[in-house]
Amino acid sequence: MDKNTGAEIEEIRPGSQADASGIAPGDVILSINGHKVNDTIDFMFFAGDGFLDMLVRRKDKRLSFRLQTEEGKDTGIALKPFKIKTCTNKCIFCFVGQLPKGLRRTLYIKDEDYRMSFLYGNYVTLTNLSPQDKKRIVEQRLSPIYISVHSTNNAVRKMILGNSKAVDIIKELNFFKTHKIRMHCQIVLCPGINDNKELERTIRDLYKFYPYILSIAVVPVGLTAHRKTDPRLRPLLKEDALKAIEIVNSFQKRFRKKHGDPMVYGADELFIKAGIEFPPVREYGELPQIENGVGMVPLFLSQSKSILTRKMREKAGAQTKTVPQSRPFITFTGLSFYPYLKKFTDKLKERENVNLTAVPVENNFFGKSVTVTGLLTGRDIISTFSEKIENTGILPSKKPDDPVRPVILMPDIILRTGEHILLDDISVKDISDALNVEIRVVDSTPAGLMKGIGATA
Repeated sequence: MDKNTGAEIEEIRPGSQADASGIAPGDVILSINGHKVNDTIDFMFFAGDGFLDMLVRRKDKRLSFRLQTEEGKDTGIALKPFKIKTCTNKCIFCFVGQLPKGLRRTLYIKDEDYRMSFLYGNYVTLTNLSPQDKKRIVEQRLSPIYISVHSTNNAVRKMILGNSKAVDIIKELNFFKTHKIRMHCQIVLCPGINDNKELERTIRDLYKFYPYILSIAVVPVGLTAHRKTDPRLRPLLKEDALKAIEIVNSFQKRFRKKHGDPMVYGADELFIKAGIEFPPVREYGELPQIENGVGMVPLFLSQSKSILTRKMREKAGAQTKTVPQSRPFITFTGLSFYPYLKKFTDKLKERENVNLTAVPVENNFFGKSVTVTGLLTGRDIISTFSEKIENTGILPSKKPDDPVRPVILMPDIILRTGEHILLDDISVKDISDALNVEIRVVDSTPAGLMKGIGATA
C-alpha cells in the first residue's frame, strides 16, 4: 500500500455530510468516483458530482464512503496543504535571496508551483513544468495561471532567471493558447536589462496571444539592503520609471483603440517613482493585477472621494459623529503610500473633525529603498512609535483603557493571511504590549479605516 499517495484530511466540519458519514481527520482520500486524488485541486475537480464514492486510507485499512452533496454546499472536508514544488532558478532579483537570516522558515521557500498559481495567483516561470503537469492543466482547466515572463528574448530571460536551461517562453505561451488556457503575465523591470527596446519587444510579443493573455503588469524590481551586489542590477530611477510609463501608455492606447482593453498596466510604484499622477481607476478595468500592486493606489484615491460623502460613510458602517473626539486614532503606512493616506486623513480632520493621524514607517529591516506597506515588520513599527512616544508624546504613556489614549488602526495588508503575525514573526499582541496601546486590525481601505473608528460608537 503506497503511503505517499492521496490527500490527507486536516479537518472535518461538524454537522457536515462528511462528519455524518464517519470520515475523520487523518484519513487519506485515495480516490473519488474512481479518479485518483493527490491534492486539493484533484479533490475540487472530482468532488463536483452529486454522489461521491470515496476510497479512504485509515492507518493500514482501506474504507469506502458515499457522500451526497448539495449544490452550493461543500462536503465539510478540509485537506492538509500539499507539498509545494520549489524553484530551481537563480533569478538576479530573487526576493528570497535578499532576505536576512532569522526569519520564519516558510519565508525562504521559493515557490514555483502551477497549483499555487491557479489557486492563489502566485507567479511561476514555467521552468519546472513536466509533460504530466501540462496535461493536467489542460484536462482540469486550471485557468487562469499567472506567469513571470520578464522578457520574450530567451537570452535575456535566461540571464534574468539565472537558468541557462529555461524553456522557450513563446513556445510555452503558445501551448496554453492552443489549449485555451487563460494567462496573466508580469514583467519585473530591471533597468538596463529588459527595459526600453526589450520592454517594447516583450509587450509586442505577448500581445500576439491576446485574448488568452488577459493582462500584463510591468513591475519595478524590488531590492533590499540584504541583497548580494550584482553589477548587472541597479535600482529603478525616476527617468527609468518615466520611460516605462511612456512605453506602457503607447501600447495601452493602441490596445484600447483596437479592443477596448488596455491589456498592459504599469505598477503603482512606477507612478510613485516617476512622481506623476495616476490614471483614473476606471482605466484599470476590473483591476486584474491589483494583488501585484497594480491599481491599489488609484482604487484607494477613488474610494477616498466616495467615502467622504455622508451616504458612503453610512454604507461603510461608520458613525463618525458619535466617536468621542477625546479618543484619537492613528494609522500607519510605508513611505511610498504615506502622502496619499495623509491626504485622506487630513481631509477627514478638516471636513468631519475626525481625529485620525497618519504616520509613515521607514523600513529599516529590509532597507530604506523598500517603501511598500506590505513589507513592514513588527520591529520597525515598534521602533517608529516608541520614538514618537519619546519625542512627541503622540502615544502618551497612560493606561490602555484611558479615554484619551490613542488607538492604532493596523492595515491588514502587513499580516500573514488569516493570522495576526507579521513578516518577522512579531504578533499584533506583541506590538500592543510593547507600546501599551490598543490595536485594531482593519481592511486596508478607506472604508476599513472608517469602520475601525466607528467601532467605538
